[in-house]
Amino acid sequence: MRVLGISGSLRRDSYNSALLRAAADVLPPGAELEVFDGLKAIPPYDADDDLGEGPEPVQRLREAIADVDAVLIATPEYNASLPGVLKNALDWASRPHATNPLRGKPVAVVGASTGMFGAVWAQAEGRKVLATIGARVLDVELPVPEADERIDGGRLDDPEIEERLAEIVAQLVEAAVTRAEGLRARAAA
Repeated sequence: MRVLGISGSLRRDSYNSALLRAAADVLPPGAELEVFDGLKAIPPYDADDDLGEGPEPVQRLREAIADVDAVLIATPEYNASLPGVLKNALDWASRPHATNPLRGKPVAVVGASTGMFGAVWAQAEGRKVLATIGARVLDVELPVPEADERIDGGRLDDPEIEERLAEIVAQLVEAAVTRAEGLRARAAA
């Protein structure tokens, strides 16, 4: 099982990127996490540019999503919502709506912030956007508040949060396995 990790933060020492690294460490056996690193290169969405495969950075994003079994998004919270770069990437990934690479794909959203609430509003917004796109969104959240105190030197240093993260990635992988089995059964029918 392959899981694509997308960090909604562009910051070099991002707490959300650290959260994805921690997720890679707690994945169930046989699962692997690949991190998408091209978020910054994706241009602002413009339907006039959304022709054919779209711009090259968008092609990379769409292909990365299409090539995995599940997606794990780790998002900070900017002004009580998703960062613009993440929302923009999801807008690109949502096209064409009927056949977009997120359609039916299991997705979980987690988040870290230096504030008291751990990006809960951004996570809720992310789940809403992803459900609208057609992803199979897991009804889970993982707020990591005061991330500057829980992530030390780029490593998650909170056993309770690490345990909850392990539960979420296990649910995500399980959803991906169930989806794969369903797709195989339909193909055989």
